[in-house]
Amino acid sequence: MNKPADHVANAATAAANTVSAAERIDARAERVKQATSEAVDRTKDAVERAADKVETGLHNATDKAAHGATRAAEKAEEVKMRGKEAYDEAVDKTNDWLDTAREYVREKPVQSIALALAAGWLAGRILRN
Repeated sequence: MNKPADHVANAATAAANTVSAAERIDARAERVKQATSEAVDRTKDAVERAADKVETGLHNATDKAAHGATRAAEKAEEVKMRGKEAYDEAVDKTNDWLDTAREYVREKPVQSIALALAAGWLAGRILRN
């Protein structure tokens, strides 16, 4: 047996196996790197889509809330105006009645006193019972 030749053959086989193992490790590392890159890209896309949906939902909710607030403010202003109109109308009617009563008292003072006495007497009778 030729020992140096065996050692050389074994060394050559070991070197070939080492190169082959290194190539396999490099190939596997490249596949892991590619798979990781693809997973990161898919995750990034999914997160961006989810963020877009959340953003759209928030915009829609904000728009609806703003619209509701605007409508509520408009209704409040409308009710305020109707209330002011009703108040002004009531004040005008009261003033008209007071003017009519003053005019009646000036034109007919005796009848006014008699009417006031009768109203007082009637109110007293009603309140006693």
